[in-house]
Amino acid sequence: MLAIGATAALVLAGCAAAETETETETTAGTEAATSIIVAAFEEAGATVDNKVNLGGTSVARAALESGDIDIYMEYNGTGWAVHLGQDDPSFDPEVLTPGVAALDLTENGIVWVGRSPFNNTYGFASSPAATEANGGAFTLTSMMEYTQANPEAIVCMESEFPSRPDGLILTENHSGITLPDSQQRILDTGIIYTETQSNNCDFGEVYTTDGRIPALGLTLVEDPGVNILYNVSGTMGQDKYNEAPDAFDAIIKAILAPLTNVKMAELNGYVSAEGQDAGVVAREYLVSEGLID
Repeated sequence: MLAIGATAALVLAGCAAAETETETETTAGTEAATSIIVAAFEEAGATVDNKVNLGGTSVARAALESGDIDIYMEYNGTGWAVHLGQDDPSFDPEVLTPGVAALDLTENGIVWVGRSPFNNTYGFASSPAATEANGGAFTLTSMMEYTQANPEAIVCMESEFPSRPDGLILTENHSGITLPDSQQRILDTGIIYTETQSNNCDFGEVYTTDGRIPALGLTLVEDPGVNILYNVSGTMGQDKYNEAPDAFDAIIKAILAPLTNVKMAELNGYVSAEGQDAGVVAREYLVSEGLID
């Protein structure tokens, strides 16, 4: 790993996958990714103040803009739709991330560094009972048709997902079916997975690389490209980034490059499904990729 040089200390918040104030990226299944970043910067010689439990997206972003933190990992889709308030995002990560980076730098002085291969986008998983009744995996359209035909069917979601511009509305627009409030149940992220596995939710909002999906026997609802991309990048204030741009570029790009959907789901599963320590999982990953000894 390259030495960070002039940057002796970093205040780092976790990946802001979750949006509720009671739910952080840790329980959303991305603690492994955050811990990898922490371990890599520590290996490069930085003193890291890890603010992994700082809060959801809005809290972490506000802290970055105010200078209270130096870096956190953010999704290109969240940057485009939520932070920048843009419509019609590209579904090509090689277009979306540079577009977000250019606009965020111009408008807010925020630098986007690197981009993960994994796309931890929003999705839905069906319960074992609903999957069996359907004879296999749902599509987003057939899921909404199922909820329309079965008024007792429940879709469990986080509190802000029904109102997010990159949330439920995308599925509703795609299918042409609106999900009634009576069929919506708001739960914390971790509970959604277990309640869907227990058939108390017919469908649950999930993050598509979360290791709890295979661990709990849930079935992803097939997405033909409706939900916005969620490839992750490091986001930093321009002044902090300029202290050691070559080091930040090299470190973040090196640790993100091997993180495919399969690898990220595997690492997340160790943490969220098996209960392994995220820091241990992170260091084992870095060793396995030859990034640290």
